[in-house]
Amino acid sequence: MTDRQKLRELAESFGGVAAEYDRARPSYPDELFDELERLSGRSLKGARVLDVGAGTGISTRLLAGRGADVVAVEPNDGMAARFLAGSPGLPLVRGTGDELPFHDRSADFVTYAQAFHWTDPARSVPEAIRVLRPGGALATWWNVKDTSVGWIRAMGERLAAALQSYHGYGAVNEIAGHLAPHDLRTGSARLRWERRVTVDHVITDLTSRSYLAALTPERRAPLLAVEREALLGEFPDGWVVEPYVLDLTVAVTPG
Repeated sequence: MTDRQKLRELAESFGGVAAEYDRARPSYPDELFDELERLSGRSLKGARVLDVGAGTGISTRLLAGRGADVVAVEPNDGMAARFLAGSPGLPLVRGTGDELPFHDRSADFVTYAQAFHWTDPARSVPEAIRVLRPGGALATWWNVKDTSVGWIRAMGERLAAALQSYHGYGAVNEIAGHLAPHDLRTGSARLRWERRVTVDHVITDLTSRSYLAALTPERRAPLLAVEREALLGEFPDGWVVEPYVLDLTVAVTPG
């Protein structure tokens, strides 16, 4: 099996955990969208936005809340069904970033929230440039758990030891090389924020991660049990303060 095939198999696992994904994945702070507007040099209000790899619609709903004319793009059946159930009135188109089903110069923004790493950048970057209007922006961002915090770092080390498919992100650095060959003005921002959730919420979030979602329930259960025990040892009252680093990269087309 090639690396791309393995990646596709992991991506397809999201369909079975769409409810957990929608319920437990972290949202995004308002400052993210302030930075997106600053780096792109344009307002989201009234802008045509293609939110690619929209999943269950976490970012799509926030973009719509900023006044964007947003269309979700999602290939996975289970995620798309959850999106439609939870985002009434927002349009969804089935497709991928590697082959966007939109006309040339038809969008002001192409956004990837926690999703660009599922694409083939040799295809997805030129596709984004194709559908963007002059001065339009390709934006990618990732919520990354802050590994400078001891319990988060320890969790990652346990999961990496147990699972070959475990991955972190660090993707804000990886995308720069894919943008370099193109005539784009690029900028980036890093935000820090945190959320307070229950241990159960953290476990549900873990269940929605591809490296665990792809496992059988029998294989997944003992790994989650270890993490639950570790969390309760760290947070005996059952409430977790979970810090994040949010990496944003924006690339603007000429014009």
